[in-house]
Amino acid sequence: MSLASYAARERTLAWIAVGNVGGILLRAHPGADPPIRTLLLRGGVVGSQLPELLAEEVTVARGDTLIFATDGVRPGFEAKLDPLAAPQEIADRIFAESATTLDDALVLVARFRGVTR
Repeated sequence: MSLASYAARERTLAWIAVGNVGGILLRAHPGADPPIRTLLLRGGVVGSQLPELLAEEVTVARGDTLIFATDGVRPGFEAKLDPLAAPQEIADRIFAESATTLDDALVLVARFRGVTR
């Protein structure tokens, strides 16, 4: 299980994971360093064998994209992504190019649009 929570006013993302649902934060700005942040996956079983958990907090900028993918999606898909593509296009591309036939696959893509006033 992987969880993420945006704090829009603070422009932060808190995220945490146990198991095998990977997370990527794809930066919109071409000069962002690093251009991609990866969610640290901790081994364990939710409800049975939980490791010590500590959420990581990262700053986000307008246009950054959060991606979650289950283990039915082959790793490494993030290298081919266009951070300026529409979220649906990103999800479709990941699924078309990286989903396996050996396991169920799910991709969720969400874009940080900033704070509205």
